[in-house]
Amino acid sequence: MNRTPRILSIAVGPVDVALGLPVLDGDSRESVFAEAKVVGTVGEFTLAKKGEWLIGAAQGRPHEDPEQVGLRLYQNLLEAARGYELGRIWNYVPQINESGDQGLENYRGFCRGRSIAFEQAWGTDFPPRLPAASCVGTGGDSMSVVFAASSQPVQHFENPLQMSAYQYPQEYGPRSPSFARASRVGRDVFVSGTAAVRGHHSVSPSNTAAQLDCTLENLQAISKECGLGEDWGMKRATSRHIKIYLRHPLDFAAVSQRMTAWLCPEDHV
Repeated sequence: MNRTPRILSIAVGPVDVALGLPVLDGDSRESVFAEAKVVGTVGEFTLAKKGEWLIGAAQGRPHEDPEQVGLRLYQNLLEAARGYELGRIWNYVPQINESGDQGLENYRGFCRGRSIAFEQAWGTDFPPRLPAASCVGTGGDSMSVVFAASSQPVQHFENPLQMSAYQYPQEYGPRSPSFARASRVGRDVFVSGTAAVRGHHSVSPSNTAAQLDCTLENLQAISKECGLGEDWGMKRATSRHIKIYLRHPLDFAAVSQRMTAWLCPEDHV
């Protein structure tokens, strides 16, 4: 019997944003500051607040050019977050590895639009202010962007095993990706989408197990850099939340087993 796949949505306060991603395990509704209260809108962003946090979510229109919608949504985002410091951004780009009308990969087009928006708002020396962020593909037809910003100071960190994403050479696109490897706000730490990359090169692109080994080493390195220790705060954090994106659903069982053993070693003695 065929089962209708569950689709991931992200909740910003009472507002749900459908992301067009099938969920293989866990909750299909991810809460980001679930108790936040909606306080208004800026452009396409719905805004909510909880304590020191400002959270926003927006979706572009269907089938828009990734560069143009990325530029517009980030212009809205930076206007909405004025007076706050960005701590984390989640980006979801339709058909992320396909080529757009101008022959540029959708991800690279998005990166160009995002970078231009940051430069317009913060000037050419904006990279050290960039927060942790992730960008993944989605089967939906609209780009989605969610952010969390704080009224408290935010520290940004880079992984010693990787080149800063905003310094990637031009072979990766006309504008480098605009994010830090991790950001810390008080006791809260946001780690960016961390993949199998050393320096700026992909590691073992056709071997999921080897990619996972590299990814876990990267997580240990950035965790230590943030002050959580190489165990990613296992004995210090009050809670930990991790989301894993897989290109091939058949890899789920092996990846899940390995990640559970890594995150909860006491349960696998």
